[in-house]
Amino acid sequence: MKKFALSLFLLTSSAFLAACGSDEPASGGGADGVEEMTIKFSHVVAENTPKHQGALAMKEYIESESGGKIEVEIYPNSSLFGDQDEYQNLVSNNVQFIAPDLTKFVGNNPQFNVPALPFMFENDEEAIAFWDGEKGQEILSSLEGDGVLGLKMWPNGGKHLTNNERPIESPDDLKGLKFRTQGGQVLEALYSELGAGSESIPFSELYTALDQGVVDGQENTFSNIESKKFDEVQKYMTVMNHTRVDYAVFTNTEFWEGMNAETKEIVEAGLEEGTKVAREEAINLNKEAYDLIKERGETEITELTPEQIEEFRTALEPIYDEFEDEIGADVYEAARAAAGQ
Repeated sequence: MKKFALSLFLLTSSAFLAACGSDEPASGGGADGVEEMTIKFSHVVAENTPKHQGALAMKEYIESESGGKIEVEIYPNSSLFGDQDEYQNLVSNNVQFIAPDLTKFVGNNPQFNVPALPFMFENDEEAIAFWDGEKGQEILSSLEGDGVLGLKMWPNGGKHLTNNERPIESPDDLKGLKFRTQGGQVLEALYSELGAGSESIPFSELYTALDQGVVDGQENTFSNIESKKFDEVQKYMTVMNHTRVDYAVFTNTEFWEGMNAETKEIVEAGLEEGTKVAREEAINLNKEAYDLIKERGETEITELTPEQIEEFRTALEPIYDEFEDEIGADVYEAARAAAGQ
């Protein structure tokens, strides 16, 4: 009996030691194969914006699902990199995710001018349909030669005009004024067509530029106008929805392709979660921001009638002919299909 008990003890002990010394995990925990890393996500807007809320959702998902092995650091308000240097730092893998305005890339590929096409999309759903579609995905992938990959479009919404000189109710009201834009051939041509000037100024410097009169006005979404308090330094705002601010999340391809399968699965799922939140918040936060601007009463608001909108639309029709060869008739066709035109 003693021999049997001793044998049983030795057998049990051997099995226990073997299990402890095994290379296989004792349980099927999902984070065991995840690589430890720190991911940096840099953007240029404030915290109370759709972009930042999407980045937060992405961070929370990735850190939770990785069991804390992956840390995601978010740098809003150009606190890490600004408009002028975030792309180069993404190319150098000094930051792993950025989410710039798509029109910032028109120098790389003129097809990124799509959000600047006047009155192309009436709402976020139409813009999302384009960028999630085949032609939109093709454009987002066009920077791979730089080691940069566009992943998901995050909408911000339609843009509206603010200025310090006069209410804008017709195309003639823009003549002689100078507006800040994100830059790009189409936006420059748009303001030129209306007899106005334009200047590209980094977003982080825009409040000061408006306050000091470097430009007369600017165009932006309600959430960007409210979160940066542009209405404090602008007397007039016209609700136009004439062009858009649409972002996309871009990553460094070396980083993206270098993750192992388990790590990449979590990061991709985190991106999907961030995309869902950013798209939902774009609608909610723009509505809330417009209400706050009206409540503050710092700026006189003009809401254009359908007839006034049509006057602007007609005045800007030549832009499409001017840029069809450069942007591509196929891109126009895909954008119009997404907009139900």
